[in-house]
Amino acid sequence: METNKELTLFQKIGEVQQAIGKISKDKKNPFYKSSYFDINGLLDVLMPELKKQGLIVMQPISCKIIDTAVVNSLMTIISDGDKAVDYSIALPMNIEPQKLGSAITYYRRYSLQSLFCLSAEDDDANATKGTTPAKKDDVRDVSF
Repeated sequence: METNKELTLFQKIGEVQQAIGKISKDKKNPFYKSSYFDINGLLDVLMPELKKQGLIVMQPISCKIIDTAVVNSLMTIISDGDKAVDYSIALPMNIEPQKLGSAITYYRRYSLQSLFCLSAEDDDANATKGTTPAKKDDVRDVSF
């Protein structure tokens, strides 16, 4: 598959944004009685669009010592092989491994949503305010 090498990195990211559009929250969280989009469903939609644009995404976890504290962070990197855009967020400290794994998955999902400026059919803030969600026709289904 040939990519358009004349586009800048930001133009390629814009093409991915346009191709994906809105994503639907197809999973239910019974504890909070809310909906969310699953990281695997998001990646299923995102990866083919990245490939079309010749982009890759990586999400490594880094560990740094700042003063006397160990700080773990999740970095999200989008690259076209020449240039890159990255975003880093500190992970919670001193939590159980299972909770840390959940936090990493949560941060990965929302880092990708943020970096690609992807809108969801209804975010939790709008749901609590009673705002009307997007019409079903305007939403891309990421279920699998």
